[in-house]
Parts: sequence; structure tokens; C-alpha cells
Amino acid sequence: MIKFEMKMITGKIKVVTGLHIGSGNTEMHIGGTDNPVIKNAATNEPYIPGSSLKGKMRSLLRLYTGGNDNAEIVVKLFGSSGDQKDVKPARLSFWDCFLTQGWKETINKKQMLYTEVKMENMISRITGTAEHPRNTERVLPGSEFDFKLTVKQYDDENVIPQVLGTMKLLEMDALGGSGSRGYGRVKFEELKLDGKDIQADLDAVKPFENRFV
Repeated sequence: MIKFEMKMITGKIKVVTGLHIGSGNTEMHIGGTDNPVIKNAATNEPYIPGSSLKGKMRSLLRLYTGGNDNAEIVVKLFGSSGDQKDVKPARLSFWDCFLTQGWKETINKKQMLYTEVKMENMISRITGTAEHPRNTERVLPGSEFDFKLTVKQYDDENVIPQVLGTMKLLEMDALGGSGSRGYGRVKFEELKLDGKDIQADLDAVKPFENRFV
């Protein structure tokens, strides 16, 4: 009989530099921005979609394993695509991440907005002048989001080290758009595994000194 268990990793995602995860709404409104962030339709507050976390973490793990979509650990954690003969289910289930209550209280107390608008320009390499100005909305640095990740495990295996290693890759890279321009640096904080503190385990990960796969 196969032994099956589900574990929960919880904590916070702290935004270190302005975060832009686009809403897909390209329609420009008077007084608005032409590149808004995604927001909760019920509250109009920014959030981090679980799909954005999954996509970026899978991409980074794929690169870490040599760019192989079929690498054993990539398939084990994120599953295989439906066009493959032997379809494997994903072990990780990502939750949408909403603003922490503490951060919302801080913003309300300071009478601030949840986002900022940054002007972006393209610089012509021929003329050296700025072209095509565009407003980009970003979640404020310092923003905090509740983080939840469900991990499915079978028999006596332990994939938590590989999960933490992939999370560290994300901390070293960026989430959302314009990462090459400094956007989207994030940090995981107050991590717990089924209520047990594992923040030190994440902080100790050095993926390019001690490989986790």
C-alpha cells in the first residue's frame, strides 16, 4: 500500500523591490496607467497569483537541471504536460497570495496606496534619447503577502529540500516582469512546515555551492 501525506509550507513573501505582475488589461483609462498590476476583483488589492509563483519556480528549476523539461525532479514537483505519454501529477499546489492583515493596517495607518506608478522609457541606441514613455504600476517595496504551498509526498520520500532549494532560486532571481531592470526581488520569511519553523533551513541553502538535486 502506498503511503500518502500532504504537508503545508506557510509564511510570508516580502517584496524587496517594486513588483509588477501584469493584469493583462491593456486598455488605457483616463487617469490610470497603461501597465497595471493584477488585483483582487473583490477588494481591488494587489495579490500574487499562485500560477505566477509556479511558473517562475518551475522555469528556474528547469534551468538549474540543465534546461531539461523532463528532468526527474522537475517532473516530480511540477508534473508532466498532457502531451506526454506518461502523465505525472504535480506534487506542489500553489495558493494565491494575498496581502497580510498587518501590511494592510500599516498602509491604512499611513494613508498610503498599495502601489506606485513608475515612468519607463526606451533609450534609442542610435540617438541616445528617450522614446516611448510608459507608466508601469508596481507593488510597493516592503509589501507582505501570506504564502501557502501544499506538498504531496508518497511513501517515505522527502522532497522538502528540493522545494526549499527552488524557493531560494526565486529569491536569487526575480518574480514578475522587468526582473532584468531590478523589479520583483522577493524574500520568503517566517517559513513553517506544518507549524514547525524552517526559516533557518531556507536561509542555509546555497544552491550553487551545495546542489540540492
